[in-house]
Amino acid sequence: MSIADRVRVDDVTVLSDDWYVLRKASFAYRRSDGTWQDQTRESYDRGDGAAMLLYDPDRRTVILVRQFRYPAFANGHDDLMIEVPAGLLDAAAPEERIRAEVEEETGYRVRDVAFLWDAFMSPGAVTERLFFFAGRYDPADRIDAGGGKAGEGEDIEVLEVPFDAAMAMIADGRIRDAKTIMLLQHAALHLLPSEARG
Repeated sequence: MSIADRVRVDDVTVLSDDWYVLRKASFAYRRSDGTWQDQTRESYDRGDGAAMLLYDPDRRTVILVRQFRYPAFANGHDDLMIEVPAGLLDAAAPEERIRAEVEEETGYRVRDVAFLWDAFMSPGAVTERLFFFAGRYDPADRIDAGGGKAGEGEDIEVLEVPFDAAMAMIADGRIRDAKTIMLLQHAALHLLPSEARG
């Protein structure tokens, strides 16, 4: 369902264009009762991205990464973030980019990649749409140590974690990253269901 006839954009101003782009939009929105309401919103444009869960169904393990995230630290998270590998598309196709990002961050060259879904992660403030993937791996797929690109400020630790331990890390708060929680929950339902569930 298109809502283009309910939005009249009057002005868009760039407030900041440093690391990413912050814009302020002034627009009118036609409400459900037919009246028009003037509104302003700021949106942060960091580009679209992709994320992948690497999983080994035979050993019931997953590959995660641990790294520093300043915004989380500034909001009281005094630890490194544990996440699935992810990155911005940088004008590449989502599958092409996530394959390269996984290799850069983890050192694994993924053979089989499955697209799962795409989602807006914080649609009230951020324009980013994230493409979610899953990929099977085994130890022989690791071609180097990974760790990311130091020139981009990355200092990434690669973790191979038993799947049940990863799920426990959600429950005890060690994993707080939304994309990672979503992919691990998907794995619990579809990729690595417990034997008790069948």
